[in-house]
Amino acid sequence: MICSAVPSTESALAASRDYATHPHLAGAVEDFQDAKDILALFQSEFGIPTPPTEPIYPAGSPESREATLGTTSKLTKPAAWVDIYYPIMNTGNADGMALELLGESDQPIWKADLLEDGDPRDETAAKYKHSVPPFHGFSAAGEAIGQLVYANYGTHDDYNKLISAGVNLTGKIILARYGANLRGLKVKGAAERGVAGVLIYSDPRDDGSVTVENGYEPYPAGPARNPTSIQRGTVMYLSIYAGDPTTPGYPAYENATRAEATNIPNIPSLPLSWANAKLLFEEELGGIPEGIKLNGRVGSRKIRMHSRAVDNKITPIWNTMVAIPGHIKDEVVLLGCHRDAWVMGAADPTSGTVSLHEVVRGLGALYKRGWKPLRTIVIASWDAEEYGLIGSTEWGEDFADWIQEHVVSYINLTTDVSVSGSRWEASASPSLVHLIQHSAQDVPHPTDAHKTLWDAYFDVGPYEGPVDADFARMWDKKTSKEPRIGPLGSRSDYTVFLQRLGVASSDQSFGGTLTDAPYHYHSIYDSQMWQEVYADPGFHKHVAVAQNLGLLTLRLTDSIILPLNTTQYALELDSHVDIVIESTRREEILPDLFPLRRAIALLQDASFKLDEEKVAAEEAFYKALKKVSRVRNPRVVRRIIQWIKEHLGIGAQEVQDLRFGALEWISSVTETSISEAYICRSRGKGPLCEFIRAAKRVRAANQKLMAFERGFLSEDGIKDREWYRHLGVAPGKHLGYEPTTLPGLTEAIVYDEDRELAEYEVGRLATLIENLADFLEV
Repeated sequence: MICSAVPSTESALAASRDYATHPHLAGAVEDFQDAKDILALFQSEFGIPTPPTEPIYPAGSPESREATLGTTSKLTKPAAWVDIYYPIMNTGNADGMALELLGESDQPIWKADLLEDGDPRDETAAKYKHSVPPFHGFSAAGEAIGQLVYANYGTHDDYNKLISAGVNLTGKIILARYGANLRGLKVKGAAERGVAGVLIYSDPRDDGSVTVENGYEPYPAGPARNPTSIQRGTVMYLSIYAGDPTTPGYPAYENATRAEATNIPNIPSLPLSWANAKLLFEEELGGIPEGIKLNGRVGSRKIRMHSRAVDNKITPIWNTMVAIPGHIKDEVVLLGCHRDAWVMGAADPTSGTVSLHEVVRGLGALYKRGWKPLRTIVIASWDAEEYGLIGSTEWGEDFADWIQEHVVSYINLTTDVSVSGSRWEASASPSLVHLIQHSAQDVPHPTDAHKTLWDAYFDVGPYEGPVDADFARMWDKKTSKEPRIGPLGSRSDYTVFLQRLGVASSDQSFGGTLTDAPYHYHSIYDSQMWQEVYADPGFHKHVAVAQNLGLLTLRLTDSIILPLNTTQYALELDSHVDIVIESTRREEILPDLFPLRRAIALLQDASFKLDEEKVAAEEAFYKALKKVSRVRNPRVVRRIIQWIKEHLGIGAQEVQDLRFGALEWISSVTETSISEAYICRSRGKGPLCEFIRAAKRVRAANQKLMAFERGFLSEDGIKDREWYRHLGVAPGKHLGYEPTTLPGLTEAIVYDEDRELAEYEVGRLATLIENLADFLEV
């Protein structure tokens, strides 16, 4: 178990009250101030002097480029800065958004109140209820008039079922509930079928036991959903590409050449409260449908919706960064969490920012006591995640080559949300699964001294009551009975690092269960009061997440051999092929999978051998270190250890032969050093020479581990969404949030139903995996 005064519940609570009691929409004045506040935190915790000129640099400027690129070459002490990117984004205006039910001669007979009530019992919600009107990021501006059709969750299958039932969707207004897929894909699926506009609402049937129907008072009087709460959010088509819509694949500098956006809608959409959706069901659709059934009913009257005051314009955003140089400068552990919110965002993203705050305090305390990480650490407070992972994606595209050369792993702090419920869960690249499990088993449970964080997977909320039967079945289907760390989809800022650049990534959080108070996602009621009363009273979960993230960071940073498990990954590939087979609806579409199975077997064999080499290399390193410690001249020992730490980071192009590099340095120290160096050069013997060879061996193993995830990248990318290059995992084409493993192959079979294409996908997967097996060979 680990226990420390840093992080602390008191500090976490204070930080949350600082960040979650004001709005901070991306690109807003408050967002910029928060960026500078995080900069000040980095400077304070890592002892960075405040320069006379604020280190805030336009992306692409020499200062911005040097700040990141110099991290692995010139940096000798911590440095912090802010990078400014210039994506297009939109903002909403309550006066320009409307929803009306039309009567005769298309005259309005009812007009929706598209604002949340701002109950004064929640002071910050009441204070800021009009600060960010409910709207959809990147919704098309315009008006739509048509009959209403209920489309359940608005998934690919839901739309197809409606069409199969004879419902003509052309020119209609879709009413869909949040959940099951990314909100942008609800709009995309509708637009592709001729729909005129989309309304998306939060349905209490998805709130589990804690509903007004079950006798619970609505928030803030009680734990049930406030019926006026509205979920804002982006409707970007994230499964096509992430980041600034006008600069796909390259950074959004101020003077960047802008392309036509192809990942945002061309029809309007509006977010809707349950109070308004309920009225539409009762007035137009014959009442609320049972469960998740589609009744195919089309409203008799027309709906008019318009989103006129929404404009796309170039808007500055601010990524706040800090780098702590390690002994091995050119191996980097990257941590990040986004900072912007749709309103206050006490859960999303402030709970994540709070956990980041506590990790920074912990690392800062170590640094002030003289600790220096073995590897370099870079920490980021990303901006504009809410609009489409923009801040992280632009930085990833800006420094793609540097990231692929140097970044060992990306640790995402809590899918934006550190705490919104009772159950701890994690997702990750398979190579990180064992590391995350072991770390969670070493961190205390937030509220039960006899358990660990790993045990919190079984935690549930404090409430009880019946659950909508169809939703309960959906929940059971997606919830594992045993703790499981599954693959990553596209829920947060890891997307560019994992699925475009091939960096092993992870994510974790406390999420809701069927018996937790409903989380008012992207609403004014994602507030500090809700967080303190219902999500995490006492802030123990915030601290538990921070402890685990800090422990993960230290183990990735300070382990001699990187704690990445390629064998776990290689073994999981067989189960991914099994999923492809299970997903096939027509057997004649299924290609011959033997070449893929054979390639996976080769990778497994190569990974087993690498496992043996990892153990042997580390043993040899410590054995050589022990021999070096017996050298009589302590000054030589200190200098040679320092040298080997520094030179573990030197690439092959810089030093062809580390023995001769050692000779150049050692010869400048003492006659004893010269003697050792001569022996190493001429006969390859002696403790110092053995130590150098052992360090080179560790370095070689770590290079294979670091590059393993890159082995799944294809420059051609995935069909129809080539921005995504990872052939092992990607966000589901029609899901967005949830992952699809072996995406190119899966989609060729399930969606394209094209055997020839599926055979091509088997071939390129097999080639990639065979090449990766060759690369791992020791």
